[in-house]
Amino acid sequence: MTVLKGNLIFGQSGGPTAVINSSAAGVFEEALKHPDIIGKVYGAPHGIVGILNEDFYDIGQEDPEEIKLLQGTPSSLLGSVRYKLADPDADDSDYKKILSVFRKYNIRYFLYNGGNDSMDTCDKVAKYLEKQNYDCRVIGVPKTIDNDLVGTDHCPGFGSAAKFVSTVTMEVFLDSRVYYDGMIIVIEIMGRHAGWLAASSALAAHKGYGPDLIYLPESDFDLDHMMDDVSSILRRNKNVMIAVSEGVKTREGKFIPELVTEVQTDAFGHKQLGGTASVLCAYLADRFSMKTRAIELSLLQRCAAHLASGVDIEEAYQAGAEAVKAALAGASDVMIGFRRKAGPYAIDIVTVPLEEVKNQEKKVPRKWINEDGNGLKQEYIDYALPLIQGEPRQVLEDGLPRFARFKKIQAGRKQNS
Repeated sequence: MTVLKGNLIFGQSGGPTAVINSSAAGVFEEALKHPDIIGKVYGAPHGIVGILNEDFYDIGQEDPEEIKLLQGTPSSLLGSVRYKLADPDADDSDYKKILSVFRKYNIRYFLYNGGNDSMDTCDKVAKYLEKQNYDCRVIGVPKTIDNDLVGTDHCPGFGSAAKFVSTVTMEVFLDSRVYYDGMIIVIEIMGRHAGWLAASSALAAHKGYGPDLIYLPESDFDLDHMMDDVSSILRRNKNVMIAVSEGVKTREGKFIPELVTEVQTDAFGHKQLGGTASVLCAYLADRFSMKTRAIELSLLQRCAAHLASGVDIEEAYQAGAEAVKAALAGASDVMIGFRRKAGPYAIDIVTVPLEEVKNQEKKVPRKWINEDGNGLKQEYIDYALPLIQGEPRQVLEDGLPRFARFKKIQAGRKQNS
């Protein structure tokens, strides 16, 4: 195989996670080990938009110790984006710009860190560059707390979010039972079409401090069925805890907030969710005439680096480092994936063709959900429990986390203009 010499650019896309920067650390540290092949290592602020704007950072000028601190730093240090590339057959203007920038800066390695839509972006760029006979290796680095990417056993970001959700659920369980009067609590958990993260509340129930009812998008949601479930629990307990995915829908295809209002959509046509718990609490309060409390975990699910999973941190780092190694070995138009081994928890790292990944969603197997559609079986516990093990890697300063501080030295058009 001919050695491909040139520069590397890395971007982050979509919703951040507690460990997305661990993948960045893996990419940067591994890429900087190969100066004889990779001349410059760039970071694209706000993902593909940074490339289109010819605006990126020279990572080689960052302090190596700050790069190490990425493993305890949440959010997307480079900045993220939700930008949909058009079908190149319909509008290739963005692709022409990307090719122009890549040629100008001799970018031969493009690594993109994200979820479903980001993998679609990778695939489109890879195929366009190949069609233009421009030699550039494009690798997708998986990331999503939703855990819905196909081709991989699980996704970096999910384990940490699951650990946060299950831990907070246990804490709320205890807090909600300090008073004599009972209440109904509804905890809203992220997950548009796949319920992996909401299902992680079952880990709290596994320890005896979790929800009585769990509703996922994999089963049609029925308001009357939920009321009957709650009535059944209230006959033997004065407190009810419900965990619900923000993306549960009725049999007619309506998200819960759509029962009372219209919802906005983003650049990819995804409906902006949120408010599911509040809507359900309003219905429950009217039906049962007792105290209800809606808890929307919101951004806390994806930014709680102080409670990150050690396994997740390490695997996110590996995904980034292995993406560089795969590209150097000649791979392109693929995503890094995890394959779980039999026996005690361990994984193999594999490459998965992006054609098999893009615009698809992996859902919780229906056989892992109980027959009533309101709880999880042991199979899910066995799947998820290994992913939340280990401790966060945060350096503390004055009792508070010391996050990575990058100089962000411009290397693109802004530097040159």
